Amino acid sequence: MKAAAKSAETYFRAAAAALAMRSDSSGPDMSVALLKRHYGVTGSIATLSSEVERTIEVGIPDGGRCILKTSTRPEAVDSFRFQTSALAGLQGAAGFVAPTVLRTRSGELMFGEEQTCGYLQTRMEGIPLHQVVPTPELLFRTGRALAQLDLALAQVNVLAAHRPILWHVGCWSRLMELEQYLPSGSVADRVRAAMAEYLEFVEPQISNVVWQVTHNDPSPFNMIVTGQGLGFIDFGDGCWSPRIQDLAIAASHVVSDPTLPLGGAEHLIAGYASIIALSRLETRLLVGLMRARQSALILVNYWRAHLFPADAHYIKKNVARAEHGLSILEPLDVAFGEAAVLAAVSSSLP
Repeated sequence: MKAAAKSAETYFRAAAAALAMRSDSSGPDMSVALLKRHYGVTGSIATLSSEVERTIEVGIPDGGRCILKTSTRPEAVDSFRFQTSALAGLQGAAGFVAPTVLRTRSGELMFGEEQTCGYLQTRMEGIPLHQVVPTPELLFRTGRALAQLDLALAQVNVLAAHRPILWHVGCWSRLMELEQYLPSGSVADRVRAAMAEYLEFVEPQISNVVWQVTHNDPSPFNMIVTGQGLGFIDFGDGCWSPRIQDLAIAASHVVSDPTLPLGGAEHLIAGYASIIALSRLETRLLVGLMRARQSALILVNYWRAHLFPADAHYIKKNVARAEHGLSILEPLDVAFGEAAVLAAVSSSLP
């Protein structure tokens, strides 16, 4: 027991340390030289916002666009190993869209030289979900696509799935260390209540649901409406976790309508369950997981905004949504939460 607790503590400290470091975007940009050397590619480049690695959009002469991700951090090697092996394994899967990893001139999924590693992928063309009106039909399709993604990820041989990730549920019991960075008042009260419920009710049972490799961050910024269907980008937080975690995360982001028990997440949950049936335990845990994820997002991002005030606007891009969603889900106890999920699962679109 002591060894397990020590291992969990070590995992949490390593995961927190990774997000306490400034983004690689603040260092010198070697993108042009790296593209030429490892891919034989030249073109225009533009830096995109990113919390960890440097992310560059590359415009190539034939009119296509790619995304180059690079980092000088030692832990990025495992992160990029995960991302590239996941994306490579998803090629050809049905029911959703994902970027394609472009191999280096030597045929590798990623490159490394001296202190820098990275990889190149296609850029997905479409509209992020947060910029689209979230109709019931679209949310239902989003849930179906997410379930198809999870089915595909369960079949992929992914590398470095157990590397430290602060967004992993194994870290959540320690996240209240960050509550000093929360604004006082109702937000802090709701976060404390949600995390207390997680510790008391959800965490003791979470090992009894299905675990697999997951995306672990299907936010409205990482889900894209494309002409070929729903797409998923940014697998940087992916890891080995409860499968239902992907549903809990995506659903937690679309809680917005106070007139509905689950704030409109009903439609996304129904879509997911139409592909992957939820177990009775998953049905009971889902709302608690949704609230805990909203709370984790609030805690981590207030902390990181304190560390990096110049980047606070970008860091907190999902916080207002999480705070509003948490306020909607607050009245649901375990029994009412389970009933609401069961009602959503048994429903269908008109």
